Amino acid sequence: MTVVVRAGPGSVRRDREDEHVGWIELDGADNVRDTGGLPTEDGRHVLTGRLLRGDNLQDLSAADVRQLVTSIGLTTVIDLRSPQEIEAEGPGPLTRVDSVRHTRHSVLPEIGMAADVAAAALARTRLDGAAYRYPDDLRCGYYLGYLEDRPAQVVAALRGIATAPGAAMVHCAAGKDRTGVVVALALRVADVRRDAVIADYAASAERTTAVLARLRASPTYADDINSRPSNDDDRPRAQTMVAFLEQMDAQFGGVLQWLSGHGFGGGDVRMLRSKLLEA
Repeated sequence: MTVVVRAGPGSVRRDREDEHVGWIELDGADNVRDTGGLPTEDGRHVLTGRLLRGDNLQDLSAADVRQLVTSIGLTTVIDLRSPQEIEAEGPGPLTRVDSVRHTRHSVLPEIGMAADVAAAALARTRLDGAAYRYPDDLRCGYYLGYLEDRPAQVVAALRGIATAPGAAMVHCAAGKDRTGVVVALALRVADVRRDAVIADYAASAERTTAVLARLRASPTYADDINSRPSNDDDRPRAQTMVAFLEQMDAQFGGVLQWLSGHGFGGGDVRMLRSKLLEA
């Protein structure tokens, strides 16, 4: 079933009402959606037009920018890409909109302008770390690495969502891993049902082929994407988010406990919940 939750040019399409996939169809990005409508444990829902998630925003058309800014009310872009990605890609169309604030919070280890050999060594170190943290699912191991390597950036990204005057867009390159983790944490702070968080994460799988095709057209990402044997390796799996949330509970006592230990206290939690939820 297709469900439209906002009329007009800023409409959000849900392919299945029970899964609350709020796709925002754009010319220049393939994995953009609104988390509005996701259900909480107490029967409320995330408000539409508060938290968006997306992939690379470099190719947005003028019509895309109008839809996001004018129709949906985007005011804040939370960019999780590394400084190297941002420099290589250059300024995107939304950076030319005065009303949209951009914040950058890379959740990957910093490598500076490293030579290829240094970058390769870091990639190997990250792989080894992922295997050590969670050998049964390397992607989950990478996600736990975001929390270990860059906790201040994760917390700052969540604070950026909470303080956005209008809609906040969290994005990275593909909109599935770095974005998937930060959005999952935000949704769990808002007490969104665990199954709904998992389904929202896994929804990126249906757009992975299109996302990777677009990234192959960029010199920044082409070599890395082309070096992978199959697109299937890049598709998010629900089991990965299940494992990640289980590890958050097992290792840290839950999302709120981990955040509290890194400076995201009760006031921050209330502010984020107020931002995202129905009264």
